Amino acid sequence: MGRNSRKRRMPLATKAIAASAALALGGGGLIWANYYASAHETNNAWGNQTKSASAQTATISCPDVGQQLTNVPRNARGEVAGELANLDRQITDAYQRLATTRDAQTRDASFVQNSILQPLQDRRKVILDRIKLEISRAGGTTPSSLDALASCVGTPASQTNAGGQQNNGGQQQNNGGQQSGGGQQQNIGGQAGNGPVAADFVDITRVRPNVAAKPRMMRSGSAGTFITRCGVNANKNHNTDNVIVAPGVTNGAHHTHDYVGNQKINAFSSNDTFLQGGTSCQNRSDLSAYYWPVVRVQDGSQEVDQNADGGGKEGNVGRILTPVQAQIKYVGSPTSKVVPMPQFLRIITGDAKTTTNGLANANAHWSCTGFENRVQLTTQYPICPSGSNVVRTFAFQSCWDGQNIDSANHRTHVAFADARGNCQNGFKAIPQLTMRLVYKINPPVLRNGVVKNAYAVDGFPEQLHKPATDHDDFISITTGGLSNRIANCVNSGRQCQ
Repeated sequence: MGRNSRKRRMPLATKAIAASAALALGGGGLIWANYYASAHETNNAWGNQTKSASAQTATISCPDVGQQLTNVPRNARGEVAGELANLDRQITDAYQRLATTRDAQTRDASFVQNSILQPLQDRRKVILDRIKLEISRAGGTTPSSLDALASCVGTPASQTNAGGQQNNGGQQQNNGGQQSGGGQQQNIGGQAGNGPVAADFVDITRVRPNVAAKPRMMRSGSAGTFITRCGVNANKNHNTDNVIVAPGVTNGAHHTHDYVGNQKINAFSSNDTFLQGGTSCQNRSDLSAYYWPVVRVQDGSQEVDQNADGGGKEGNVGRILTPVQAQIKYVGSPTSKVVPMPQFLRIITGDAKTTTNGLANANAHWSCTGFENRVQLTTQYPICPSGSNVVRTFAFQSCWDGQNIDSANHRTHVAFADARGNCQNGFKAIPQLTMRLVYKINPPVLRNGVVKNAYAVDGFPEQLHKPATDHDDFISITTGGLSNRIANCVNSGRQCQ
């Protein structure tokens, strides 16, 4: 995907469109909209939108249904996934209703509740009943709390938490004098009006060291490393699908992914087609899919997807950056040997919806070159000093249940080791996939609580481009015994590639 290098301010009408339909994973999420938009909106000197007192923004928060469905019988998962997609489409419809009824909302204070929230709840209840029926037919049991997930709540912008998250190590007071909310929350910041805001950034030189020591390597552990070189996606292999979470759903991710490794991963790929995808990896036996949301610089430039699903239509705007480095390696367990990864194992690390779900599954790590051993951030983006580059790192779950290559909520078949490095509940240690992405980014500038030339990870528009929403996806696809070779290398303590 190339980019349009023209730099211009986004028209206000485009900004309203850019915050278009939010389709959140698993039938839950926040819906962002310009609420009571007036003709008095202007652009300030930083290129960010400001609003008069009469203009407000709002979110609609819907519970995440998919995360609650942890025991869906295998023969019902296809039908349930389809119903979750229906929930997502309902959220999209509700957002569009918000965006096109501003005049009615201004005249009638009860309009949102009566004409948007209540009908949305009624439609969600119908889908939840269908989900319960499909699970019951397959011999499963649905959570008793499922009916309670039908209701969604609207929140005025003045009451919306800018991050919905805790700060790393109490460092927010050292954020270059920016305000953490207040007036910023009136437009939720960002080139498209859905983030990030100044409070999402911190000067990394002002953050206290917070990196804990790694567990000690035991004699029984597996100290080897296997490196696979798959490039940086210089060929711009992008799409807005997510075959793990939303198979068969075009634009199921609602944001753009970089892909390295397997070159033909999309919503319609499957175990039957994965081996036909080719690879960008130097090791031709590594056809695994490694994909992550792109990072964009909101410098006023607009990509070729500025009017496309997953791009500007959903608040993902600015220039897409290609990493200058993408390092992929597998490491062992400090306490035991590892077993090979099974073919087609799927793992998602992190949570694309922490603004909705909280930080329980957050696994974002942001830092700067020269600081990685001292500072890792989850809820703020780093502003790096001169000569230092931005770094995203991911450490995937390293414990597997020994049976399943996926699970109903795409989480329970894998787990993280405990603080000592041990797998719990009978899970087996597998080679831990780690990834390190490095970006050359001109540091954003913070002034008077406003950020200029912000960078942010792509995401659902309702997640406000928060750093904690960073996540990474992986499907293990190998040929020629590569999975066994990786495990043997790690177990023997060698350094391989």
